Amino acid sequence: MTAHPEPSTPVAGGFHPAISSAILSASLGGRIRPSSLSLRNRLGRALWGLVWLLLFRPSPKVCHGWRRFLLRLFGARLGRGAIVHASVRVFAPWNLEMGEHASLSHFVDCYCVDRISVGAYATVSQYSFLCSASHDFRQFQMPLVTKPVEIGALAWVAADVFVAPGVRIGEGAMVQARSTVLEDVADWTIAGGHPARAIAERVMVGELPTW
Repeated sequence: MTAHPEPSTPVAGGFHPAISSAILSASLGGRIRPSSLSLRNRLGRALWGLVWLLLFRPSPKVCHGWRRFLLRLFGARLGRGAIVHASVRVFAPWNLEMGEHASLSHFVDCYCVDRISVGAYATVSQYSFLCSASHDFRQFQMPLVTKPVEIGALAWVAADVFVAPGVRIGEGAMVQARSTVLEDVADWTIAGGHPARAIAERVMVGELPTW
């Protein structure tokens, strides 16, 4: 059987697949990529991880005040009556801001490498992922890149939604369940899909209740 030469079509970045792995190995030098986060940040997160495991996660459902206290000890800025359920994962509490009566529901993953803010009376439903960091995949070292995430007051992020770095979900906006939000959602807009797109205006009925 005649051997055929490999095609010469380059991949993205101009490197042929046959040599890309060798270039990658040389670029990384055979070492694990170092973290771009400071030693202080890593030590703080290690201590927070212990507190989360031993004191935060086992706390009864009704102990919202206790969990607010623990988060504030680590620098979180939480408004009166903010609710963070025991199963919520918070990467770095000092990057978390929540307004009055804002809520992070069960098993929300708050990946606050950068600032994540949740406005007053906003709700993030169960299993949603608020993501403030990613990696620059165009570079072999894949350096960490971060952008803040903002959830506006009175907004509702329904169950199992992914919110990408740099996204702002506007005041009163609503994101449908299992959506992927890669771009901003305007105020008082219903959005949904993969990626999420504006579907309709959110029109409220009645008066804002007194909590």
